[in-house]
Amino acid sequence: MKISNGANDRKPQLYFLIAILAGTFVLTFFIFRPFLYALALAAVFAIVFQPIYQKIVGFVRGRQGLAALATILIVVVFVFTPLIFLGIQIFQEAQQLYFSLAENGGKDAVLNIFNGLLNSFQKYFPAAQEFSVNINQYFKQGLSWLLQHLGSVFSSFAKMAVSSLLFLIALYYLLKDGQKLKAAIIALSPLSDVNDEVIFQKLGMAIDSVMKGSLLIALIQGVLVSAGFAIFGVPNAVLWGSVAAIAALIPSIGTALVLLPAIFYLFLSGETLFAVGLLLWGMTAVGLVDNFLGPKFIGRGMQLHPLIILLSVFGGIGFFGPIGFLLGPLTVSLLFALLGIYSSLMIKYKNV
Repeated sequence: MKISNGANDRKPQLYFLIAILAGTFVLTFFIFRPFLYALALAAVFAIVFQPIYQKIVGFVRGRQGLAALATILIVVVFVFTPLIFLGIQIFQEAQQLYFSLAENGGKDAVLNIFNGLLNSFQKYFPAAQEFSVNINQYFKQGLSWLLQHLGSVFSSFAKMAVSSLLFLIALYYLLKDGQKLKAAIIALSPLSDVNDEVIFQKLGMAIDSVMKGSLLIALIQGVLVSAGFAIFGVPNAVLWGSVAAIAALIPSIGTALVLLPAIFYLFLSGETLFAVGLLLWGMTAVGLVDNFLGPKFIGRGMQLHPLIILLSVFGGIGFFGPIGFLLGPLTVSLLFALLGIYSSLMIKYKNV
Protein backbone atom coordinates (compact mmCIF):
# COMPACT_ATOMS: atom_id res chain seq x y z
CA MET A 1 0.00 0.00 0.00
CA LYS A 2 1.37 3.38 -1.06
CA ILE A 3 1.64 6.03 1.64
CA SER A 4 0.84 9.49 0.30
CA ASN A 5 2.92 12.54 1.02
CA GLY A 6 0.93 14.93 3.21
CA ALA A 7 2.54 18.07 1.77
CA ASN A 8 1.83 16.99 -1.81
CA ASP A 9 -1.78 16.16 -0.92
CA ARG A 10 -2.32 19.61 0.56
CA LYS A 11 -1.17 21.43 -2.60
CA PRO A 12 -4.18 20.40 -4.78
CA GLN A 13 -6.47 21.27 -1.88
CA LEU A 14 -4.88 24.71 -1.58
CA TYR A 15 -5.07 25.35 -5.34
CA PHE A 16 -8.70 24.21 -5.40
CA LEU A 17 -9.53 26.49 -2.47
CA ILE A 18 -7.81 29.45 -4.16
CA ALA A 19 -9.73 28.80 -7.40
CA ILE A 20 -13.05 28.67 -5.52
CA LEU A 21 -12.19 31.82 -3.60
CA ALA A 22 -11.28 33.65 -6.82
CA GLY A 23 -14.49 32.60 -8.54
CA THR A 24 -16.61 33.48 -5.52
CA PHE A 25 -14.85 36.83 -5.21
CA VAL A 26 -15.63 37.67 -8.86
CA LEU A 27 -19.30 36.69 -8.42
CA THR A 28 -19.54 38.72 -5.20
CA PHE A 29 -18.01 41.71 -6.98
CA PHE A 30 -20.68 41.63 -9.68
CA ILE A 31 -23.40 41.19 -7.04
CA PHE A 32 -22.18 44.23 -5.12
CA ARG A 33 -21.22 46.23 -8.22
CA PRO A 34 -24.46 48.31 -8.39
CA PHE A 35 -23.85 49.44 -4.80
CA LEU A 36 -20.08 50.01 -4.87
CA TYR A 37 -20.34 53.79 -5.21
CA ALA A 38 -22.68 54.09 -2.22
CA LEU A 39 -20.52 51.73 -0.15
CA ALA A 40 -17.31 53.55 -1.06
CA LEU A 41 -18.86 56.92 -0.20
CA ALA A 42 -20.17 55.51 3.09
CA ALA A 43 -16.66 54.28 3.96
CA VAL A 44 -15.24 57.73 3.25
CA PHE A 45 -17.87 59.44 5.41
CA ALA A 46 -17.32 56.90 8.18
CA ILE A 47 -13.64 57.87 8.30
CA VAL A 48 -14.34 61.61 8.07
CA PHE A 49 -17.00 61.57 10.81
CA GLN A 50 -15.17 59.06 13.02
CA PRO A 51 -13.97 61.75 15.50
CA ILE A 52 -17.54 63.02 15.95
CA TYR A 53 -18.81 59.46 16.35
CA GLN A 54 -16.20 58.70 19.03
CA LYS A 55 -17.17 61.83 20.99
CA ILE A 56 -20.84 60.84 20.85
CA VAL A 57 -19.96 57.30 22.00
CA GLY A 58 -18.33 58.79 25.08
CA PHE A 59 -21.33 61.07 25.64
CA VAL A 60 -23.88 58.21 25.47
CA ARG A 61 -21.71 55.92 27.63
CA GLY A 62 -20.59 53.43 25.01
CA ARG A 63 -23.89 52.75 23.25
CA GLN A 64 -22.48 52.47 19.75
CA GLY A 65 -25.79 51.98 17.93
CA LEU A 66 -27.22 55.16 19.41
CA ALA A 67 -23.99 57.04 18.64
CA ALA A 68 -24.11 55.85 15.03
CA LEU A 69 -27.72 57.02 14.66
CA ALA A 70 -26.83 60.41 16.12
CA THR A 71 -23.89 60.75 13.73
CA ILE A 72 -26.13 59.88 10.78
CA LEU A 73 -28.60 62.53 11.96
CA ILE A 74 -25.78 65.07 11.91
CA VAL A 75 -24.84 63.97 8.38
CA VAL A 76 -28.45 64.29 7.22
CA VAL A 77 -28.98 67.72 8.79
CA PHE A 78 -25.67 69.34 7.90
CA VAL A 79 -24.77 67.54 4.65
CA PHE A 80 -27.79 65.95 3.01
CA THR A 81 -30.34 68.71 3.67
CA PRO A 82 -28.21 71.53 2.18
CA LEU A 83 -27.35 69.27 -0.76
CA ILE A 84 -31.06 68.59 -1.39
CA PHE A 85 -31.92 72.29 -1.49
CA LEU A 86 -28.84 72.96 -3.62
CA GLY A 87 -29.81 70.11 -5.95
CA ILE A 88 -33.34 71.51 -6.34
CA GLN A 89 -31.94 74.94 -7.24
CA ILE A 90 -29.41 73.44 -9.65
CA PHE A 91 -32.17 71.35 -11.24
CA GLN A 92 -34.37 74.41 -11.75
CA GLU A 93 -31.57 76.46 -13.26
CA ALA A 94 -30.39 73.56 -15.42
CA GLN A 95 -33.95 73.05 -16.62
CA GLN A 96 -34.20 76.72 -17.54
CA LEU A 97 -30.90 76.49 -19.41
CA TYR A 98 -32.03 73.30 -21.12
CA PHE A 99 -35.27 74.81 -22.40
CA SER A 100 -33.47 78.00 -23.37
CA LEU A 101 -30.99 76.07 -25.48
CA ALA A 102 -33.58 73.69 -26.90
CA GLU A 103 -36.57 75.90 -27.65
CA ASN A 104 -35.95 79.62 -27.29
CA GLY A 105 -33.08 80.05 -29.70
CA GLY A 106 -30.51 79.96 -26.96
CA LYS A 107 -28.37 77.56 -28.92
CA ASP A 108 -28.13 80.00 -31.84
CA ALA A 109 -27.39 82.85 -29.42
CA VAL A 110 -24.50 80.94 -27.87
CA LEU A 111 -23.14 80.08 -31.31
CA ASN A 112 -23.42 83.73 -32.38
CA ILE A 113 -21.42 84.82 -29.35
CA PHE A 114 -18.83 82.15 -30.07
CA ASN A 115 -18.63 83.19 -33.74
CA GLY A 116 -18.09 86.80 -32.63
CA LEU A 117 -15.16 85.69 -30.52
CA LEU A 118 -13.74 83.72 -33.45
CA ASN A 119 -14.08 86.68 -35.82
CA SER A 120 -12.27 88.94 -33.36
CA PHE A 121 -9.54 86.34 -32.99
CA GLN A 122 -9.13 86.06 -36.76
CA LYS A 123 -8.50 89.80 -37.09
CA TYR A 124 -5.28 89.34 -35.15
CA PHE A 125 -4.46 85.83 -36.42
CA PRO A 126 -5.75 85.44 -40.04
CA ALA A 127 -3.96 82.11 -40.45
CA ALA A 128 -6.20 80.55 -37.77
CA GLN A 129 -9.34 80.64 -39.92
CA GLU A 130 -9.37 76.90 -40.72
CA PHE A 131 -8.63 76.03 -37.12
CA SER A 132 -11.49 78.26 -35.97
CA VAL A 133 -13.96 76.54 -38.30
CA ASN A 134 -13.05 73.18 -36.79
CA ILE A 135 -13.50 74.56 -33.27
CA ASN A 136 -16.91 75.89 -34.28
CA GLN A 137 -17.89 72.45 -35.53
CA TYR A 138 -16.74 70.80 -32.30
CA PHE A 139 -18.66 73.38 -30.30
CA LYS A 140 -21.86 72.60 -32.23
CA GLN A 141 -21.33 68.90 -31.59
CA GLY A 142 -20.79 69.59 -27.89
CA LEU A 143 -24.04 71.55 -27.63
CA SER A 144 -25.92 68.81 -29.48
CA TRP A 145 -24.52 66.20 -27.07
CA LEU A 146 -25.58 68.37 -24.10
CA LEU A 147 -29.14 68.67 -25.40
CA GLN A 148 -29.39 64.93 -26.00
CA HIS A 149 -28.06 63.80 -22.60
CA LEU A 150 -29.20 66.50 -20.20
CA GLY A 151 -32.68 65.02 -20.08
CA SER A 152 -31.37 61.67 -18.91
CA VAL A 153 -29.74 63.38 -15.94
CA PHE A 154 -33.12 64.66 -14.79
CA SER A 155 -34.59 61.13 -14.82
CA SER A 156 -32.07 59.58 -12.41
CA PHE A 157 -33.47 60.90 -9.11
CA ALA A 158 -35.13 57.59 -8.16
CA LYS A 159 -31.81 55.80 -8.48
CA MET A 160 -30.15 58.54 -6.41
CA ALA A 161 -32.80 58.13 -3.69
CA VAL A 162 -32.17 54.37 -3.45
CA SER A 163 -28.40 54.93 -3.39
CA SER A 164 -28.82 57.54 -0.64
CA LEU A 165 -30.82 55.12 1.51
CA LEU A 166 -28.21 52.42 1.01
CA PHE A 167 -25.49 54.94 1.81
CA LEU A 168 -27.11 55.79 5.16
CA ILE A 169 -27.57 52.12 6.09
CA ALA A 170 -23.96 51.30 5.17
CA LEU A 171 -22.72 54.37 7.07
CA TYR A 172 -24.56 53.21 10.20
CA TYR A 173 -22.90 49.79 10.21
CA LEU A 174 -19.47 51.13 9.23
CA LEU A 175 -19.57 53.55 12.15
CA LYS A 176 -20.88 50.91 14.56
CA ASP A 177 -18.76 47.95 13.41
CA GLY A 178 -15.93 49.68 11.57
CA GLN A 179 -13.25 48.68 14.06
CA LYS A 180 -14.33 45.02 13.87
CA LEU A 181 -14.15 45.16 10.08
CA LYS A 182 -10.71 46.74 10.24
CA ALA A 183 -9.49 44.02 12.64
CA ALA A 184 -10.86 41.30 10.33
CA ILE A 185 -9.07 42.80 7.31
CA ILE A 186 -5.80 42.98 9.26
CA ALA A 187 -6.22 39.36 10.38
CA LEU A 188 -6.79 38.16 6.79
CA SER A 189 -4.02 40.27 5.26
CA PRO A 190 -0.74 38.45 4.51
CA LEU A 191 1.19 41.63 5.37
CA SER A 192 2.42 42.29 8.86
CA ASP A 193 0.09 44.11 11.22
CA VAL A 194 2.46 47.09 11.23
CA ASN A 195 2.24 47.44 7.45
CA ASP A 196 -1.54 47.05 7.55
CA GLU A 197 -1.76 49.85 10.10
CA VAL A 198 0.46 52.02 7.90
CA ILE A 199 -1.88 51.44 4.94
CA PHE A 200 -4.95 52.38 6.98
CA GLN A 201 -3.17 55.42 8.40
CA LYS A 202 -2.05 56.72 5.02
CA LEU A 203 -5.43 56.02 3.47
CA GLY A 204 -7.02 58.02 6.28
CA MET A 205 -4.56 60.85 5.63
CA ALA A 206 -5.48 60.74 1.93
CA ILE A 207 -9.18 60.96 2.76
CA ASP A 208 -8.52 63.88 5.08
CA SER A 209 -6.51 65.57 2.35
CA VAL A 210 -9.16 65.04 -0.33
CA MET A 211 -12.33 65.54 1.74
CA LYS A 212 -11.22 68.15 4.26
CA GLY A 213 -8.76 69.78 1.89
CA SER A 214 -9.49 69.67 -1.82
CA LEU A 215 -13.27 69.24 -1.58
CA LEU A 216 -13.71 71.85 1.15
CA ILE A 217 -11.66 74.40 -0.80
CA ALA A 218 -13.56 73.54 -3.99
CA LEU A 219 -16.85 74.04 -2.14
CA ILE A 220 -15.75 77.44 -0.81
CA GLN A 221 -14.62 78.51 -4.27
CA GLY A 222 -17.91 77.35 -5.78
CA VAL A 223 -19.86 79.41 -3.24
CA LEU A 224 -17.72 82.47 -3.99
CA VAL A 225 -18.16 82.00 -7.75
CA SER A 226 -21.95 81.74 -7.29
CA ALA A 227 -21.93 84.90 -5.18
CA GLY A 228 -19.86 86.74 -7.79
CA PHE A 229 -22.14 85.65 -10.61
CA ALA A 230 -25.22 86.74 -8.66
CA ILE A 231 -23.67 90.13 -7.83
CA PHE A 232 -22.50 90.90 -11.36
CA GLY A 233 -25.53 89.63 -13.23
CA VAL A 234 -24.47 86.28 -14.71
CA PRO A 235 -27.59 84.08 -15.12
CA ASN A 236 -27.94 80.68 -13.46
CA ALA A 237 -25.42 81.61 -10.77
CA VAL A 238 -25.95 78.53 -8.58
CA LEU A 239 -25.65 76.13 -11.52
CA TRP A 240 -22.38 77.64 -12.75
CA GLY A 241 -21.09 77.92 -9.18
CA SER A 242 -21.59 74.16 -8.83
CA VAL A 243 -19.70 73.63 -12.08
CA ALA A 244 -16.93 75.89 -10.71
CA ALA A 245 -16.78 73.79 -7.50
CA ILE A 246 -16.18 70.66 -9.58
CA ALA A 247 -13.70 72.47 -11.82
CA ALA A 248 -11.86 73.75 -8.74
CA LEU A 249 -10.61 70.20 -8.17
CA ILE A 250 -8.30 70.87 -11.12
CA PRO A 251 -5.27 72.54 -9.51
CA SER A 252 -4.51 76.21 -10.27
CA ILE A 253 -6.76 76.66 -13.34
CA GLY A 254 -10.04 75.06 -12.27
CA THR A 255 -12.23 78.06 -11.44
CA ALA A 256 -10.77 80.06 -14.34
CA LEU A 257 -12.44 77.60 -16.73
CA VAL A 258 -15.81 78.90 -15.47
CA LEU A 259 -14.93 82.51 -14.64
CA LEU A 260 -13.31 83.48 -17.95
CA PRO A 261 -16.31 82.55 -20.16
CA ALA A 262 -18.57 84.47 -17.79
CA ILE A 263 -16.30 87.53 -18.00
CA PHE A 264 -16.32 87.33 -21.82
CA TYR A 265 -20.10 86.96 -21.72
CA LEU A 266 -20.44 90.18 -19.74
CA PHE A 267 -18.05 92.02 -22.10
CA LEU A 268 -19.96 90.88 -25.19
CA SER A 269 -23.25 91.82 -23.51
CA GLY A 270 -22.01 95.40 -23.06
CA GLU A 271 -21.65 95.10 -19.27
CA THR A 272 -18.01 96.22 -19.21
CA LEU A 273 -18.11 97.47 -15.61
CA PHE A 274 -19.61 94.21 -14.38
CA ALA A 275 -17.05 92.23 -16.39
CA VAL A 276 -14.18 94.12 -14.75
CA GLY A 277 -15.82 93.66 -11.35
CA LEU A 278 -16.15 89.90 -11.88
CA LEU A 279 -12.52 89.73 -13.04
CA LEU A 280 -11.36 91.46 -9.84
CA TRP A 281 -13.65 89.23 -7.77
CA GLY A 282 -12.14 86.13 -9.34
CA MET A 283 -8.58 87.32 -8.78
CA THR A 284 -9.14 88.25 -5.13
CA ALA A 285 -11.98 86.45 -3.37
CA VAL A 286 -11.80 83.25 -5.41
CA GLY A 287 -8.13 83.10 -6.37
CA LEU A 288 -6.70 83.77 -2.91
CA VAL A 289 -8.58 80.85 -1.33
CA ASP A 290 -5.98 78.41 -2.66
CA ASN A 291 -3.12 80.51 -1.32
CA PHE A 292 -4.47 80.91 2.22
CA LEU A 293 -6.60 77.84 2.90
CA GLY A 294 -4.85 75.30 0.66
CA PRO A 295 -1.66 74.87 2.71
CA LYS A 296 -3.66 74.67 5.97
CA PHE A 297 -6.02 71.89 4.89
CA ILE A 298 -4.20 69.93 2.21
CA GLY A 299 -0.85 70.18 3.99
CA ARG A 300 -2.24 68.15 6.88
CA GLY A 301 -2.98 65.16 4.71
CA MET A 302 -1.12 63.03 2.25
CA GLN A 303 0.24 65.41 -0.38
CA LEU A 304 0.16 64.62 -4.08
CA HIS A 305 1.72 66.53 -6.95
CA PRO A 306 -0.83 68.84 -8.71
CA LEU A 307 -0.33 66.99 -12.01
CA ILE A 308 -1.11 63.66 -10.33
CA ILE A 309 -4.22 65.18 -8.74
CA LEU A 310 -5.33 66.51 -12.13
CA LEU A 311 -4.85 63.15 -13.84
CA SER A 312 -6.46 61.21 -10.99
CA VAL A 313 -9.54 63.48 -11.02
CA PHE A 314 -10.12 63.18 -14.77
CA GLY A 315 -9.15 59.50 -14.88
CA GLY A 316 -11.34 58.75 -11.86
CA ILE A 317 -14.36 60.42 -13.45
CA GLY A 318 -13.75 58.52 -16.69
CA PHE A 319 -13.44 55.16 -14.90
CA PHE A 320 -15.75 55.42 -11.86
CA GLY A 321 -18.25 57.97 -13.15
CA PRO A 322 -19.30 61.14 -11.26
CA ILE A 323 -17.96 59.91 -7.92
CA GLY A 324 -14.56 59.36 -9.56
CA PHE A 325 -13.44 62.87 -8.61
CA LEU A 326 -13.19 61.42 -5.10
CA LEU A 327 -12.27 57.78 -5.75
CA GLY A 328 -9.57 58.64 -8.30
CA PRO A 329 -7.30 60.60 -5.90
CA LEU A 330 -7.97 58.08 -3.11
CA THR A 331 -6.94 55.17 -5.33
CA VAL A 332 -3.76 56.94 -6.36
CA SER A 333 -3.03 57.80 -2.72
CA LEU A 334 -3.44 54.13 -1.80
CA LEU A 335 -1.02 53.23 -4.59
CA PHE A 336 1.62 55.56 -3.18
CA ALA A 337 1.05 54.15 0.31
CA LEU A 338 1.63 50.61 -0.99
CA LEU A 339 4.70 51.74 -2.92
CA GLY A 340 6.08 53.28 0.28
CA ILE A 341 5.59 50.00 2.16
CA TYR A 342 7.16 48.04 -0.70
CA SER A 343 10.16 50.37 -0.72
CA SER A 344 10.67 50.00 3.04
CA LEU A 345 10.42 46.22 2.78
CA MET A 346 13.00 46.11 -0.02
CA ILE A 347 15.39 48.23 2.03
CA LYS A 348 14.85 45.94 5.01
CA TYR A 349 15.53 42.78 2.98
CA LYS A 350 18.67 44.27 1.41
CA ASN A 351 20.05 45.10 4.84
CA VAL A 352 19.49 41.57 6.15
